[in-house]
Amino acid sequence: MKCVICKHGETRPARVTVTLERGRTAVVFRTVPANVCENCGEQYVEDRTARALLEQAEAASAAGVEVEVRPFRAA
Repeated sequence: MKCVICKHGETRPARVTVTLERGRTAVVFRTVPANVCENCGEQYVEDRTARALLEQAEAASAAGVEVEVRPFRAA
């Protein structure tokens, strides 16, 4: 797909790192499937991937995690 940010690059499948923060909790997810613009590096994740990331981050926050690094696991 054409990148909506730079309007020049095409996106390609890749694995990326996503950091989510809320209050005192920061969760770093590695190996998240995404499409990345070859020109500007903008990252796009699918809706179901975004939902899974948010659910896992919410669970970590509810458990009292302050900082955690984990591999992404699809729900």
